[in-house]
Amino acid sequence: MLIACVVAYLAVTIAIGLYAARRVHGVRDFVVAGRSLPLGVNLATVFATWFGAETVLSVSATFARDGLRGVPADPFGAAFGLVLVALLFARAFYRMDLLTIGDFYRKRYGKLVEVLTSLAIGASYLGWTSAQLTALGLVLHVLTGGALSLNQSIVIGAAIVLAYTLAGGMWAIAWTDVFQSVVIVVGLVFVAWLVGDLAGGPSRVITQASADGRLAFLPRGGLAEWLTFGAAFLTLALGSIPQQDVFQRVTSARDEKTAVRGSLLGGAAYFVIAFIPMFIAYAAIVIEPNYAELFASEDTREVQRILPDLILMKTPVWAQVLFFGALLSAVLSTASGALLAPTALFTENVLRPFFPRLGDRRLLQLLRTVLVLFTCAALLFALNSRSTMYEMVQSAYKVTLVAALVPLAAGIYWKRATVQGALLSIGAGLVVWLSCEANFSDATVPPQLAGLAAAVLGMVVGSCTPQLLRQPAGRA
Repeated sequence: MLIACVVAYLAVTIAIGLYAARRVHGVRDFVVAGRSLPLGVNLATVFATWFGAETVLSVSATFARDGLRGVPADPFGAAFGLVLVALLFARAFYRMDLLTIGDFYRKRYGKLVEVLTSLAIGASYLGWTSAQLTALGLVLHVLTGGALSLNQSIVIGAAIVLAYTLAGGMWAIAWTDVFQSVVIVVGLVFVAWLVGDLAGGPSRVITQASADGRLAFLPRGGLAEWLTFGAAFLTLALGSIPQQDVFQRVTSARDEKTAVRGSLLGGAAYFVIAFIPMFIAYAAIVIEPNYAELFASEDTREVQRILPDLILMKTPVWAQVLFFGALLSAVLSTASGALLAPTALFTENVLRPFFPRLGDRRLLQLLRTVLVLFTCAALLFALNSRSTMYEMVQSAYKVTLVAALVPLAAGIYWKRATVQGALLSIGAGLVVWLSCEANFSDATVPPQLAGLAAAVLGMVVGSCTPQLLRQPAGRA
């Protein structure tokens, strides 16, 4: 019955996506849903930006192992990033009437900066998207009782997500996000209620978590521990801002006010709901202490099995249906956006200049072709990675933190920011970060913080010294 319900759910999701595809008449519809989403739909798409596989499986398992000290990036950094987008960037994004975030860099700094930042942002999606595909594969692997290997399951999951995203683009994402967000909230609330009772009640779970030190948030130790903690938080809080999936969900709103409110409410909803899987995961440890043995596995992905194994072994079928429905909803809603975002960015800001006479219909075909190619690349990454989804997500946003954040923020809020400053910021941030990762990964200052500092310094020095490069004529 469980497998039948899951198959039916996937069929309904694909059907919704294909139905939404009827609204796609051009590139603008495919990428930003014609900039027409009302508040409720926009809120759901923003919420679904982050509520993915790593939230349900990986963040919850990391909390069960390390407590709140182990998850500063997600949900704390992720939710804070959405609030920052709402308060500081949403209005600017919406007013400029852009198709991609790469268009901002072109208008503000010119073509070279546009291409460099677009490539950096696009590359960051490999880890993020692979995390979602890995999770989808893990769910199918568990549901089939191992009949499908993990790698086979990942391939099948990728094909499912690709099917409706390829057809409907952002319209398909928006409509399925609404459906999936309802399933996520309802499913997780009911499962948390059931599992909490199995563990002896919510108060026992919370008391046990507190006694085990899992509710302590601030790091213990000296400067090194605080810098590591802060780096994890800032990587997602700031590195997620210059991202195409966040940008396209904000600019899909029907007006500027909706863009701000949708981002703010979506971030708040994410922060609250993200604690439900953490509660369920620790309840699993209270119910079955042997699950803690997964923490010692050589394959770090094994820790992510805590929730699926508990639900299959300890709960009735109706709870299994609700949980896996919520889990699949979380994975699909995030994965589809994560596939479309780099596709739009690479097509519009890297490839399109090579085809200046390409009409809207042909450009839409090119978008769909790139979507297939990027899915294949993310699939290969997922099949060969041994990291947890939480680790993959953190790694993804280091790139944008050091290469794209400073030119974006300076371009909006510092009138003296120049092309020279942007190029020096990108180059310094990437070189220092990569050098530190290769040679000083165990240093007191985390590599991404060193890269961010270099990016800020590069922007200031490059913009305040004699200019060797001209500013673009139509700069924002």
